[in-house]
Amino acid sequence: MEEPLPAPSDKAQGAGLKNGSLTPAERLSALVERERATRKGPTGALDERMASLAGALRRARLENAEQSAAISDLRAAETARLEILGEALAPVLAQVPKECDIFDAGLTPGERPRLFIDQIGFVEMDRDRRTYRFLQDTRHGRVVLRESDDVEELVEAITSYIAHRLIEREKALAIDFASGGAAQALSAKIAAARAAKAGQGAKETPRPFPAKAFQAVLFLMEFLGSAAFFGLLAVLGVWLYQNYVAL
Repeated sequence: MEEPLPAPSDKAQGAGLKNGSLTPAERLSALVERERATRKGPTGALDERMASLAGALRRARLENAEQSAAISDLRAAETARLEILGEALAPVLAQVPKECDIFDAGLTPGERPRLFIDQIGFVEMDRDRRTYRFLQDTRHGRVVLRESDDVEELVEAITSYIAHRLIEREKALAIDFASGGAAQALSAKIAAARAAKAGQGAKETPRPFPAKAFQAVLFLMEFLGSAAFFGLLAVLGVWLYQNYVAL
């Protein structure tokens, strides 16, 4: 049994290509292998590129996780600072009258955590994550009432804001009470005039026919009608008997 011949080396193939000792099929195969080797580069280059891509993906995931953790830490720091401010405001809000429900302090989480004092006033952190910004929504846009990194200054500003809001509420209640008293007096006068007119109309109108008497008349009419009907039936029966049966 003959042993298989070893495959020609690259040098032998190159020499064969130059000397023309290879067959056309071998020459074509050698050209294809050379072109493939030229495109692939040295041995192991593809594996190295795949390994480098996997490493780049791992590094990108780690960087993304670190960035997300950093953002989460920043939001947690903002929330903690706003909670500290809310705790400092608790004694002030406890002095608000119980019947006043315009102040409902609460912390809302999100991309920008905010500590709301009422529906139009709130506190948020500045871009440096250290400075408090006390803002209010108005008809002309959002305005900054106080901006500071000191909790005590913010508490003082918010206390003054709450006091002015309470005074505005008292003025509004006073106006409502004044206008409400005049409106109540006017409505009472109109109601009295309507009652007097209704009483006068009731005196002028005749009294309606009693319901019981009306029902008695209806019963009598029904009774008379039934008696007349049965009387006619009796007369008709007598006539038929005399003219057709008695004969």
